Amino acid sequence: QVQLVESGGGLVQAGDSLRLSCAASGRTFSIYAMAWFRQAPGKEREFVTAISWSGGNTYYADSVKGRFTISIDNARNTVYLQMNSLKPEDTALYYCAATRRVVVTSTPSNYGSWGQGTQVTVSS
Repeated sequence: QVQLVESGGGLVQAGDSLRLSCAASGRTFSIYAMAWFRQAPGKEREFVTAISWSGGNTYYADSVKGRFTISIDNARNTVYLQMNSLKPEDTALYYCAATRRVVVTSTPSNYGSWGQGTQVTVSS
């Protein structure tokens, strides 16, 4: 099993930056890719970005391209989400997820491990 713990959420103003972290533990050798999803109240869970465990491939939702950057520190088993130019519509509970499947997708059901989530609130 893989355990994931997110941190770094908070309340910021529009235009500000925030960095989320996701620390992985357990059977990390089985991870193929990591991703960030978010879920706003009353909405479905939405794909944000993903990265292969090697760090060689990254994927972004159109809504965050050019503003968010995903990265990985394999020595620390930690994935980061740098969020710049935040907008009120970025407000959501952000989840970290991991998959053992040898394919990176934006579908939540393809990810077998999830963190508890960290809240990001962007005020206008």
